[in-house]
Amino acid sequence: MTLLGIVVVIIGFALRFNPLLVVVVAGIVTGLAGGLSVEKILTIFGEAFVKNRYLPLFLLTLPVIGLLERNGLKEQALTLIGKIQAATTGRLLILYLFIREAAAAVGLTALGGHAQLVRPLIAPMAEAAAENKFGPLPEDTRNKIKAFSASVDNVGLFFGEDIFIAFGAVLLMKGFYEQNGIFLEPLQIAMWGIPTAIAAFIIHGTRLFLLDRAIQREVQQGTTGSQHVKELNNHAN
Repeated sequence: MTLLGIVVVIIGFALRFNPLLVVVVAGIVTGLAGGLSVEKILTIFGEAFVKNRYLPLFLLTLPVIGLLERNGLKEQALTLIGKIQAATTGRLLILYLFIREAAAAVGLTALGGHAQLVRPLIAPMAEAAAENKFGPLPEDTRNKIKAFSASVDNVGLFFGEDIFIAFGAVLLMKGFYEQNGIFLEPLQIAMWGIPTAIAAFIIHGTRLFLLDRAIQREVQQGTTGSQHVKELNNHAN
């Protein structure tokens, strides 16, 4: 009978009811089916909320970033990157890759992210750096720059956090080894993540270094194609 809560979830989601309401009702149904009193169910809900109250905090970043963008965050980033003549898309993304990976290695995994930093700052700055150097960009090139900006965040976080001794995967491996009679300290496991993180930085950094050439080539091809179309139109006229 305690599985009735799953039925409630399935029906609620199928009928597209409010997810939070569906989960709460499912929890109440499961508790009642399990013989718990209403007071005990409310106590469990309260304890779960207190223990996990930090989880909804990430939702606060969305309206904050929205307000910042509305008040010119993107424009200020474009102005800033426009003043740095030596800045290129590849160099900018390599720098962010280093910062993201180094921060994750010491446990600062929240320093960065797609919603918090890549979309409002990193991607626009990378596009602006390309425009300053090569002029107007084709739409496909803009999408490529955005994709590389997102990949930098993914690679830096994924390989950097493996070095942090308190990372969940490191502790999971430690527990697994101990169950099989192999006793290792988290630091010993994390040390093996350093060569992988260095290799990831070198490999992806090389791709970013070559990105500037790819952007230049695509812009030149786009310009040549546009001129060719204009010549054909003029000839037709």
